[in-house]
Amino acid sequence: MTLQNLIDRILDGRLSAEVVQVIAGRPGIAAIGKAEAAGVPVAVVERKGRSIDIFSKDVFDPIRSQGADLVILGGFLSLIAIPGDYVGRVMNIHPSLIPAFCGKGFHGEAVHRAAIETGVKVAGCTVHFADDTYDTGPIILQRTVPVLNDDTPHTLAARVFSAECEALPEAISLFAQGRLRIEGRKVRVL
Repeated sequence: MTLQNLIDRILDGRLSAEVVQVIAGRPGIAAIGKAEAAGVPVAVVERKGRSIDIFSKDVFDPIRSQGADLVILGGFLSLIAIPGDYVGRVMNIHPSLIPAFCGKGFHGEAVHRAAIETGVKVAGCTVHFADDTYDTGPIILQRTVPVLNDDTPHTLAARVFSAECEALPEAISLFAQGRLRIEGRKVRVL
């Protein structure tokens, strides 16, 4: 759904960008069909049985060969090592307000269930630059949504995803405009 949101925004002129390569972490996922329908090349790169270095090389080789300026980790759940030429050029979208409910194992419904069980009053999403660990890179922007008394993980996830659909394209636009500067652990929006 993240990929389709970006494709739709590019096609209707709300996002000035181009998707030049899709990397799928396993065969059969919905993003493959969406990419193929949009004429975007797809490579399936599975992690199982490979070192993180070999896996990361196999992920970034097709990205690099397509000349991608920015890499988006949308729904990509495997940890990767960011190569030197892509440091500060890999964004992740996470369905929580980092540093809450993030890290290994916090994806999908688990994030929203934890937010509800903890009793937080707001949840949301975070777009951040990825580094070599889970969800610890410098934060670009965050969007909040209310957590309602009758929320289920499913209803909260839907509201957070709507926020993601706005936040990620905004972060991509800021990057494309050269308006993001990483200063240590912080990202300044110029």
